Amino acid sequence: MNISAPFIARPVATSLLAIAILLLGLLGYRALPVSSLPQVDFPTIQIVTKLPGASPDTVSKLITAPLERQFGEIAGLDAMSSVSSQGTSAITLRFSLSVSLDTAAQDVQAAINAASGTLPPNLQYPPVYTKVNPADAPILTLALTSKTVPLYQIADETQTLLLPKLSEIAGVGRVTIEGGLRKAVRISVNPAALAAYGLSMEDVRNAIANANQSGAKGAFDGENQSYTLGANDQITSAAEYRNLIIAYRNKAPVRLSAVGTVASGLENDEEIASYNGTPAVVIDIQRQPGANIVSTVASIESELRGLGASLPPGVHLQVVANRTQTIKASVNDVQITLITSALLVVLVIFLFLPSPRAVMIPAVALPLSIVATFAVMDELGYQLDNLSLMALTIASGFVVDDAIVMIENIVRYIEAGEAPLHAAFLGARQIGFTIVSLTVSLIAVFIPLLFMPGIVGRLFSEFAVTLAVAVVISAVVSLTLTPMMCGRLLRPASREHPGRIARGFEHGFERLRGGYRRGLEWSLAHRGLMLVTFAATVLLTLLLFAVIPKALLPQEDTGEIIAVTEGAQSASLDAMTRLQDQAIRIIRKNHAVAGVTSLLGAGLTNPTPNTGRLTITLRPIGERPALAAVMRQLEASLTGIPGLHVYMQPVQDITLSSRVSPAEYQYTLTDTNQAELRAWSRRIEAALASLPQLRDISSDQQNEGLETYIDVDRAAASRLGVSMSTIENVLYDAFGQRQ
Repeated sequence: MNISAPFIARPVATSLLAIAILLLGLLGYRALPVSSLPQVDFPTIQIVTKLPGASPDTVSKLITAPLERQFGEIAGLDAMSSVSSQGTSAITLRFSLSVSLDTAAQDVQAAINAASGTLPPNLQYPPVYTKVNPADAPILTLALTSKTVPLYQIADETQTLLLPKLSEIAGVGRVTIEGGLRKAVRISVNPAALAAYGLSMEDVRNAIANANQSGAKGAFDGENQSYTLGANDQITSAAEYRNLIIAYRNKAPVRLSAVGTVASGLENDEEIASYNGTPAVVIDIQRQPGANIVSTVASIESELRGLGASLPPGVHLQVVANRTQTIKASVNDVQITLITSALLVVLVIFLFLPSPRAVMIPAVALPLSIVATFAVMDELGYQLDNLSLMALTIASGFVVDDAIVMIENIVRYIEAGEAPLHAAFLGARQIGFTIVSLTVSLIAVFIPLLFMPGIVGRLFSEFAVTLAVAVVISAVVSLTLTPMMCGRLLRPASREHPGRIARGFEHGFERLRGGYRRGLEWSLAHRGLMLVTFAATVLLTLLLFAVIPKALLPQEDTGEIIAVTEGAQSASLDAMTRLQDQAIRIIRKNHAVAGVTSLLGAGLTNPTPNTGRLTITLRPIGERPALAAVMRQLEASLTGIPGLHVYMQPVQDITLSSRVSPAEYQYTLTDTNQAELRAWSRRIEAALASLPQLRDISSDQQNEGLETYIDVDRAAASRLGVSMSTIENVLYDAFGQRQ
């Protein structure tokens, strides 16, 4: 049976088939999205609930625990972790790879609804879930600054204009305005002035709440006209709040301005964001798990071109960090490597087949097999990433094997005196089954990769399938196009006249063959020594495998560094601001740094007031040292800041963890007894710190800060007619930034 015979006999149809395959491959290449690595993210959802002014212990008992009980019943949940910090509960759910992210989101919403009855009734910010991995670095960071426009006005424009539009873009998981900046009217009350009028904090709060209402007022319908009723029941400016009457004393009104100050500002003044030391509104955009970074950022940039023009004059919108730049650069490097490897393969073929006509055949078969693979990759939903392109780079050496085997066999018949077309029929019939068996054996090598479980299996399955598809397509090309071209392009042996270069290479190969023959004869004459050498090689290989460092992926240089700053657990926000500003000044002096974004204050990003976060954006790779060298320079320069510890780690394209951590490696302890957990965490932390291989040991147990405890005499309070709820309300009014 001759599989290639119909294709050799019909050169026009075979050529059209090859052109069709080429066009499909080119269309597939244009449609393929670009990424750094295959999408292997776990379906991850984060639920955030805020209760301003609440302590971590209160948040844990009132919000985190009731929600966790409901989330624990969701099917397909692999891991659940939570952080209860000052005024914020953040719960992260990680599902198994087989669970759809949309299905998981529906289950999470149902669990939130089920837990709503057990949450505090006065919860101003109910639980909100986002399809995002909190440990994943933002794909795009923006900074809005201005020398003329107040920060609260920039925050208001960002909240109402940018945030909704950016959140609508496909692939965006969460848009965060760092620092929780919201425009607000801030009222600061003077307790001494209140006491002079015989008023309390609760009197002020009740007066403000009663004077600012929003509800239905009805309408009336006359014989000929109807009217809808409205009223000035809402206060919309700071000036109106200043004139608000909170009580009457000596028949005279006591206005709010008499007992305090009223000004426009931010809802939360205990979180501070800056860019290069300048107060700014910082926007972090995170992707959904599984979304393509490059295409998502391209959509965001397209939307920003229109939104930037609608910002107030004097507001500058800057792209602080863009994850796609290094991704595109790495993919371009691999593409250049692929093209270079293909050219080298063709050059090597020319050395062994010093005939332009013979070389042209594999030179056509190689790119055709590679390009046609793009069509199958597009159909399978793959991407142009480092692993798939690496598979094609490796395949460039495999795909020409079939073509070379076919050409060599046909040339053998031509050298024996057969006409090229007849030699193509004879050679293809003889070698067809060999090519099929060779292809099947190559594919069998990658079968174990397809059945590997977990993240590693997801990561390398695309590599294995891409390589296998390229090999299969090369077999098809070698059985169809290659023999047809051999029959039409190759000349009879009598008409081939090797040139001087070809004769020189042939003479060199003869000398190489002679040297190999002599070496083989010597090896056969010293079999014992060869066996000992073989055994020593095997032992050395095993030894090297045991001692060589092992990791899933090498550390990438993405041009971004996350630095977590930590002060003493009793440090105030002002103290941390001074320390953080000092760190920013030192970092900006490094010539490799392009910009620094800073965030301070307890919230979603920083769990405690004594921690901060710096996002350091580096210059392009050609304009600075390697990432590891830059990190060493920065760490050495920051060690001189007393009272501040800085933990640095580079941003990576794949984040396997769903817990935010200041270090690259995490060790998790769990215990139902809080005191026992604290004791053992200290012991283990001390033991880890004593190991010479480790440094920058830290713990997320922040329980050594200062605390003022109020011990209420319940009997005295009851005798005076003061309830615990009244005491809590007064404390919240005074110290909790209450709405």
